[in-house]
Formats: sequence, C-alpha cells, structure tokens
Amino acid sequence: MDDEEEQKKLPDLVKALVHNLLSQKLPPNSPPLNPNSPEFQNSLRYAHRILSSHLTPSITPDAASIAESIKRRLATQGKSSEALSFADLYTKFASKATDVDNKWALLHLFNIISQDRKTAAKSQLDASNLLPNLTLSDNNVTRRIDNRGWNDGVLLLAKDPENRRDIAFREFVKLVKEENDVTEEAMVTDVLYACQGVDGKYVKFDSEDDCYVLLDSVRVSRSTRSMVHKLCELGVLFKKVIGYIKQSMDRFPAEDVGTVGQAFCSALQDELCEYYKLLAVLEAQSSNPVPLLCESASSRNYLSLRRLAVWVAEPIVKMRLMADLVEKCRVLRGGAMAGAIHLHARHGDPLVHEFMKRLLQRVCSPLFEMVRRWVLEGELEDIFAEFFIVGQPVKAESLWREGYRLHDAMLPSFISASLAQRILRTGKSINFLRVCCEDRGWARAATEVATDTGATARRGGFGYGETDTLESLVDEASKRIDKHLLDVIYDRYKFKEHCLAIKRYLLLGQGDFVQYLMDIVGPELSVPANTISSFKLAGLLETAIRASNAQYDDPDILDRLRVKMMPHESGDRGWDVFSLEYDARVPLDTVFTESVMARYLRIFNFLWKLKRVEHALIGAWKTMKPNCITSNSFIRLQSTVKMQLVSALRRCQVLWVEINHFISNLQYYIMFEVLEISWSNFLSEMEVAKDLDDLLAAHEKYMNSIVEKSLLGELSQSLYKSLIVIFDLILRFRSHADLLYEGIHELQARITESSLSSRDQKKTRKQLNDKSAEQGSWIADGRKALTQRAGEFLRKMEQDLDAISKEYSSLQEEFISQLPVQQHVDLKFLFFRLDFNEFYRRVVS
Repeated sequence: MDDEEEQKKLPDLVKALVHNLLSQKLPPNSPPLNPNSPEFQNSLRYAHRILSSHLTPSITPDAASIAESIKRRLATQGKSSEALSFADLYTKFASKATDVDNKWALLHLFNIISQDRKTAAKSQLDASNLLPNLTLSDNNVTRRIDNRGWNDGVLLLAKDPENRRDIAFREFVKLVKEENDVTEEAMVTDVLYACQGVDGKYVKFDSEDDCYVLLDSVRVSRSTRSMVHKLCELGVLFKKVIGYIKQSMDRFPAEDVGTVGQAFCSALQDELCEYYKLLAVLEAQSSNPVPLLCESASSRNYLSLRRLAVWVAEPIVKMRLMADLVEKCRVLRGGAMAGAIHLHARHGDPLVHEFMKRLLQRVCSPLFEMVRRWVLEGELEDIFAEFFIVGQPVKAESLWREGYRLHDAMLPSFISASLAQRILRTGKSINFLRVCCEDRGWARAATEVATDTGATARRGGFGYGETDTLESLVDEASKRIDKHLLDVIYDRYKFKEHCLAIKRYLLLGQGDFVQYLMDIVGPELSVPANTISSFKLAGLLETAIRASNAQYDDPDILDRLRVKMMPHESGDRGWDVFSLEYDARVPLDTVFTESVMARYLRIFNFLWKLKRVEHALIGAWKTMKPNCITSNSFIRLQSTVKMQLVSALRRCQVLWVEINHFISNLQYYIMFEVLEISWSNFLSEMEVAKDLDDLLAAHEKYMNSIVEKSLLGELSQSLYKSLIVIFDLILRFRSHADLLYEGIHELQARITESSLSSRDQKKTRKQLNDKSAEQGSWIADGRKALTQRAGEFLRKMEQDLDAISKEYSSLQEEFISQLPVQQHVDLKFLFFRLDFNEFYRRVVS
C-alpha cells in the first residue's frame, strides 16, 4: 500500500522540481510561472524522458576497445597531444582504479556526453527544451555573483558586458613581456636541450655545482627561474645515467663488466629509448607558439613550461631511480648488483614497482641462466666471477667438501640462504657423479626435471619474480639427482659393505681374526720397532685372514686391508707402532678422508691396546691355572717357605681376578655399548639419508659417538691417560706373574731332582744346568741354599705384587671417581658396570 502511494506521488514531485528550477530562471519582479505554458510543458516532458529512459548500449562491454576508439578519433582529428594525454590517463585509470567494477560503462558515458554536447552545439538546439542546469554554456559566459549574493543557495551565471576579463588578461601579458627578456618558447627549447644533456642558449651546465643553471644575465621572473631549475634536474640525472652506460661499454671487454652489468646497461638503454620518444614528441610541440592568455588558442598542441612539468613528472621519477641505481651499482657486479637493485623494487608506488620489476627481469636474466645450467647440467659458466657459487681445482677426494662453496657477497637478497644451499648441493651432486663416480645416469633425471617443471633447455626458462618456479626446479632436481647419487654409492660402490668391513677389521669386530692375528704377531711385536719387517707383518696378516672367517669376504675388501707402521722413536716396541689401515678409494674417500681415517687409526690403537691387555691376562691365566702346580712337590719345604709360596700365589690370583673384572667390563662396554649401538644408529640414519650431506653427517655423528664414548674425546683426556697408565701396570703385572711362576717351576724342578736316584740326579742336574745357566738358577745350589733363596725370591715377589696391587687400586679408584662427573651418559653407565655393588665407593669413603 505504501509503494502505491509513493508511485502516485512521483509525478507531483517531478512537476514540483521542474517548477522550482524554471522559477529560479525568471528575472526579478516577474509574474509567477504558469504551469500550462508551453515552456513548462516542454521541460516537464524532457524530465520525464530522462527519468523513464531504460536504453542500454548496443556494444560489447570492452573497456580497452572503447579507449582505443576514443584515442583513434582524437588522432584523426589532429589532436595528437590530447590522444597521448588520454592514453596516459587511461593507463593510470586501468592500473590504479582497482575498486571500480564497471570501467567500460564510465568510458561509454563520457563518450556519449562528449558526442551529445558536440551535436547540440552544431545543431543549435533550443535551450528551452532542456532543464536549466543542462543548458549549453557559451564561451563568453562567466561566473559572477550578483550584488544581492546567493539566491536560495544557487550561484547565478551572467555575461561580462564590460569585457573586464579580456582587459585584465591584456594588462597581465604586457606586464609579463616587460619583466622577461626571453620568451617562454625559448625557455622550453633550452630546457629540452638540457634534458638531453646539451647546453642551450640560456641554460648551461655548471660543473662545479653539478647542475644546469639559467644564466644570471637573463632577466626572468623568480617563478620561471625556479621552474627551469626544477625541470633541468632531469638533464642532470640523464647525464649520470648515460655516463654510466658509456663508461661501462668502454670498459668492456678489456675489464670485467660482467654479463649482469651488460644486461643492466641494456635495460637502461631500453628505458632511455622510451625517454627519447617522449622528447621527440615534446620537441614537435615546442615548435608551436605559446598562445597568450588574451588570445584564443587556435591549436592546443603547444608546450609551455607548466605543460612540460606535467609531461616530465613521470619520466623524472624513473630517471631519478635510474640515477640512484647507477650510483649504487658503480662498484658492484653479478649477484651483488642484482641484490642492490632488488632492494629498490620494494616500493609501495605501483609505477616504481612495475618499472623496477621490468628492469630486474632484464638484469637477472644472466644470473638465472647460470642457476639453470648449474642445477640441470652442473656447469659453472661464470667467466666474470658473478655467480654466488665459486669453484676451485681440487683433487677428486676433496671435490665434495672443497671443490665448490657459496660466495655470500654475490648472493642476491631475493634468493634465501637455504635455497642457495640446495642449489649448491644439486650442482655438486652432478659434478660428483660425473668426476668421481664416472656416472652419466644423472642426465636422464635432469631432463625429467626440466620437462616436469617447465624449465626448458633454452635461455629464459624462468626469471626474476618466478621464485616458486625456481624453488620447484631446485627441489625436484635435488631430490632426483641426490637419490640417484645415493643409489650409485650404495649399489655400485657398496658403501655399506665397506663401512661394515672397517668396523670388523679396524674396530676389531671380527673376533676370530683379531685373536688369531694377535697370537701370531705377538712374538714379532715384542721386539724393538726398528727391527720389525713390514713385509713379514703383511704375510702374517694374510695368514690371519686365511685362517679365519675373513677369508670369505669380498676380495675387493680384503685387498684394501693392509698393515701400517706408524712413525716411531728409539725405545718403542712393535706393539706401539703396529696398526691396520683400510684403503678407501674414489669415490669412497669423500667419506673416508685422511682425517677420518686418522680418527679410525686412533680408535684402532686404543682397541688394540685393550685387546693386548686382554690377551696378556689370558696368557697369565694359562700360566696360573691350578693344575700347573701340585702341592705334593712342596712337602719337603719348610713351613715358612710353604706359607710364603701359598701367600704369593693367592695374592697373584686375587689381583688377576680384580684386574680381569675391570678389563672384562671395560671391554664389554667398548665393544657392545659403544661400537654396536653406534653402528646400529648409523645404519638407521643411513637408511633415512636423502643426500650425500646427510650421509656425511650420519657418518660424522657415528665417529663422534665412538670417540666420545671411548674416552678419546677432548673432555675425557684425563680419563684416557689414567686408563693407559692402568694398561701399562697390567702388562707389568703380567711380567711379574710370569716371573713368579717361572721361579716356582724351577723350585718344583729342583725338589723333584733331589728325590731322584744319584744317576738320574746327575743326568737331570746336567740338563737343568744347561737350561738355566744363563739365569743363574737355584738348581746348582744345595738344599739349604735352595730354601734360603726360595724364601728371598718369594718374599721379593710378594712385595712386588703388593706394590702393584696398591698402585692398581689407587689408579682404579682415581679412574672410577672421575666417571660420575663426565657429561656423556654412557660413561656414567660404565661407572655402574664397574662398581655395581658400590664396593669401590665404600673403599674410597
């Protein structure tokens, strides 16, 4: 119901609006407007026609086509400057007016209004048919406020019957001519010369102030001088840019300008070409005279200083940017230059941003081509040292670690450090496969990557602003080539098998081989080191291999196992200089470098000393086992000597048991808690390794774990030294135990001799004298002397064993007391194994 009432009120409202507008047009003191007059009825019909119009344009809603049509019509009418102005305005409108949804409708409306106004002007339409606020205005109509002021909020328009405007304009032009010696056309011409870096008649370049100045002798207004100075800034900037380009081109190819520098100069020249086109248009317009304010301009294609300021507003922004760039890049090249230019692209102005993006696409093209060739082909095409990856000639075993590195100074800021590392590793993988592995399978993987990511083999596959494409290419290439590299290392070069061989032989994991080797080389290593033959030890190594399960290993692995004699000094024994080495050839020497093998050698020496101590204890036990000595042989001895003998034997066996407990637990800890667990972790990390760097990191972690847990680390040096002292003491104990049992055996033989018949006694005495003449044995003495010397010997041996026992207890307690304060948790576990019942802790307390 309310809508129907509003619809009925609309005609009355329109009629009231038309009546109000026409009443304001009536002169003062005139009779009221008659609603039935023809003028009122025509205006009312025109208003209804406008409000009830529902016509839509019969053209395709395309803003670009409408803009092109308007620009073409202006050009055909001889209005080239207006066509350029419209093109520039439309470009800004299309790029900046993002919130306008229907741009073509606005352009169509403006076009229709322009055509209607021209049609109405040509056909001399009757103004009475139009509403007052739509009446066409004459050229001589001017705004003037009536003496009565505002009339109901409407500004009245009237003509200037006294022509005051023209008189004021003529007087102003006359005053301007009197105050200026130079016409504005001449000023415009000189400014255009300055914009090209050329001195004009009135505008000269001042080298001291590094700017263009208007001669002091020329009399012009202050505003004109200021305007000329502001416009000539474009010429100063132009000289800087063109000077940099000329200087760079003159240096090439005598000096290393670089491909990025050449691309930068080429991009600047292209931008200057657009600048030259603008100057050509402006020079063409500057030939037309500038109309005076009192004159009617017959042609609008003229150029004044103010118009010139409008034309060069955008070019001066670009030129200022280019001048700033050439100053920053004067001493830079390559990736550093691209990074410096990229910093200027982070700008909020869309004009600046688009300009810098267009410039960077040209500048970064050589840099991205280097990235593409490095990632897909492994080629480092960097003649002028512009790339952020640097190569250097090295040996094959050092190619991965030292052959290539990142040059941080050449890394542009738009490439992250992590992406640069992936780029470096991908190219390194290709070169490692090509040089060290002699493999060509990577080429197929690289071709698949280029096809999948769209980075074709030609130049310009991607460029600046396509970071996603670059990361996708690098990630795919890295994933496939690294997988191929690990497959080659594992399958073709049997990396896992060689690691296991090193564990079995250098880390003494092959028990039967190690035991047999120690048995046969023991006598040879007990002599001074300078008397040992390396060839004989190599033969003994071959014998140990043939006599153990090692004979079933791969011949290539056994061929790499060799004997190595370390540098020695006078007084060193063979035990001190003997070691094994493993020949890791290319490409395995990338993992097993000289420093890594030196660490393996250090671990081997420690394990070899531990095995030697264990071997010595086993030999001592073979001598000390109970069935070697029978109590019936000592019945004839005095009870005092017999008690000394029993005490010495018991003291020796107790000390052996205590030492054996320490060595057994220590060896179990080393062989199982250290070596086996570290090896298991290494195998797990080897399975999840994605590239060679991960494999190297896993092996380094494996080595560090063994070194730290085996008391060979920097923080465990005091423990290691204490342990070596304990090892030496145990070997000394073995010597005393052997000496004790040799003396006991001699005493047993002397007692047996005394019980034989005289004939047999003489025969046995002769044999024993021949056997122990060099030792000054007791056998040649009588029974009394025998008993006396036996007591002295046993007393001395018991004293020596007591001294060794005390020293061993002191060293062991010192060693165990240091374990709880160690940082590594496994060393604390070793303390638990050695003192599980807190015996040593109670002794210390």
